Amino acid sequence: MGRDFFPPVPPAESARPTVGGVVLAVAAVTLDVLSYLAPGEEGTGARVTVPGVLLICLAVVPLLFRRQHPVPVLGAVLGVQLAVNTGLVVDPGVAMSNSYGAAVSVALYTVARYSERRAVALSVVAAAPVQVLRYLNTDQAVLGIGITDVVVTPCLLVAIGLAVRQWKQQLDINRRLLADRAVTEERRRIARELHDIVAHHITTMYLMSGGARSTLDRDPETAREALVTLEESGRTALHEMRQLLGVLRSTETPDETPSEPQPGVNDIERLVADSVAAGLPVELHVTGRPRPLPMTVGLTLYRIVQEALTNARKHAGPARATVRLTYLPDRVAVEVTDDGAGGGDPGTNRTGGGYGLLGMRERIALHDGSLHVGNRPEGGFAVTAEVPLPADTYELDSNDEKDETPR
Repeated sequence: MGRDFFPPVPPAESARPTVGGVVLAVAAVTLDVLSYLAPGEEGTGARVTVPGVLLICLAVVPLLFRRQHPVPVLGAVLGVQLAVNTGLVVDPGVAMSNSYGAAVSVALYTVARYSERRAVALSVVAAAPVQVLRYLNTDQAVLGIGITDVVVTPCLLVAIGLAVRQWKQQLDINRRLLADRAVTEERRRIARELHDIVAHHITTMYLMSGGARSTLDRDPETAREALVTLEESGRTALHEMRQLLGVLRSTETPDETPSEPQPGVNDIERLVADSVAAGLPVELHVTGRPRPLPMTVGLTLYRIVQEALTNARKHAGPARATVRLTYLPDRVAVEVTDDGAGGGDPGTNRTGGGYGLLGMRERIALHDGSLHVGNRPEGGFAVTAEVPLPADTYELDSNDEKDETPR
């Protein structure tokens, strides 16, 4: 079998009619009643009677369940229309209306929306003889209006139903894709946070434990300080992990949402101090007038500095590092450089294929910023990132300069 471009859509699960469904059923039957009461100049001549009105109104009952049972509902509506077209309760043999029937139109459209294509084709065929009966005892040209009613009208209704079905299915596909993308982005965000937390603190703990072991016999005081730093790094890692898990487990209830803020640019000094304690001399230079930044921007800059210093401690060897944080009128830039083993020629780099670089690129991409990572021509390694700021955070005065050299 070929591909079905219009697969059937499962009908609504609710057994109760919706408000919209009730309104549509009443409106369709009302139009049919009006067509019977005011047939116009080309009316059939059938008498207007109460039983005739009640017969037309019967169609409202099956229409209320058209989504749950589209084909049976169409059969019931066609039965009512058959009685109308043959004048069963008024003047037998005289059609009560010249119209195709709004109730039949709604039912046929519903079949096209919710049923398989074989049922749609059979429904069009079944509706044809019911409509032909209206022209048996009239003077109207069957080849003109009759062909329009019997052929064109149902085909048009089916085409509209299939088009709406395809449109709704495409909307559902797009909605699922957006939901999957949101889940994927959230997984990436969690992976970035976990990597940054674990990699930084585990590296610090690894270096400090090695330093404590090597100096334990000849310099117990230095070993003790290293162990204290090791303990603090482990405690901080545990705290940040608990904070991240708290965010994941929190609900939308304000009382249950973690209130402790995420780290930002003000916490970069702590990163520098940790790196110095781990054996990597680091200098921090802040240029421009510091000002409050959006939380996501501050967290992005913090994580980039954290990852860059972690990589420097792991790969640079005996080296010194410098962190430059620059506040510009419309953006904030951060640069982390070291003079250690950069990886050879200036054209090469020390980026590798780890998750750290991927995480930095993803963070910067979320803010439409720029990231440059690679070896310096004079030796060493450099990570430079720029993040644009929202207009309401611009400050034109960026002449102040602040330099800090951690102990």
